[in-house]
Amino acid sequence: MGVFHITLLQGRSGGSYLYCMRSPEGQDFWSTGVYREIVPMERIVATDSFADEKGNVVPASYYGTSGEWPLEMLVTVTFKGQDDKTKLTLKYPNIESISETDLANMEQGWFESLDKLAEYLDRL
Repeated sequence: MGVFHITLLQGRSGGSYLYCMRSPEGQDFWSTGVYREIVPMERIVATDSFADEKGNVVPASYYGTSGEWPLEMLVTVTFKGQDDKTKLTLKYPNIESISETDLANMEQGWFESLDKLAEYLDRL
């Protein structure tokens, strides 16, 4: 993905987020969710859904994806200190219906997003 930006509408449990990734071809992919649990320095649990640019939840087919994607997924992000680094783990428990191809695309999107986050943090 080319561009990644995120808007934290409320960075607390019960708050929400809306973010967009832009492909190298210029297509925007929006996502939204609600924070279910935030434990500083340990974990974030949130819903994760495809969205339009206004934050309305849309089916994955809105972006031309194939397969059976749930309208809402739950993601748990955990953080664990290792030496002078932090290990980040993503867990999606309800993705059984997603095709291998779509899972690979999802993984690629996360890697690209996290790479961009690392670049941003390096600049700080």
